[in-house]
Amino acid sequence: MAEHEEQSGGVPPLDEEAAWAAIVAGYGQEPPDPPGSRPFKPIENLLLPEEDVKPLPPEPEPKPEPGPEPPAALGSSVVFAPGVGLSGPRDHSLAEPQDDDLTPADRADEGHFVPPEPELPSADTTAKFAWLAVVGGPVLLLLAVLLQWEMTWWLTTLGIGGFLGGFATLVARMAPHDDDDDDYPGRGAVV
Repeated sequence: MAEHEEQSGGVPPLDEEAAWAAIVAGYGQEPPDPPGSRPFKPIENLLLPEEDVKPLPPEPEPKPEPGPEPPAALGSSVVFAPGVGLSGPRDHSLAEPQDDDLTPADRADEGHFVPPEPELPSADTTAKFAWLAVVGGPVLLLLAVLLQWEMTWWLTTLGIGGFLGGFATLVARMAPHDDDDDDYPGRGAVV
């Protein structure tokens, strides 16, 4: 505080105790809006149209002082463009259908569609045994380990050989693909 007393230039020293007392006395009070600004609307009234907003009681107007008018403070009130804040795209809801909207054919078909069962291709005997070997070989080996069977040569051959033989059979029987690359092998890009 001693450094404030040494100021020169005719400026009186700042009384810190009085400044702090003024701050503490005004704690929790909202400062008044600047002159010419619209009053702040409470959050409950933000979505209401302008005519439904409850007006605040009028404040006594300050006595004008001679001199330039101070500029309006930024953010003193919330102003929305017309139509903004009232509703948005997420607030849209479809109109309820009326009875006369549907034709007689639509009424008969409404809600009664049953999709047809898909037709699965029939598998031949070779493909069935190949799938049995691909799945059954590893299952047989897993059962042998879980049930602690003795790993004989025929059990190992049946498990591993069945898997490899079934896999090779399924790969060999795959349908050939019709790719354009097979027409011109080694020719590079074809324009």
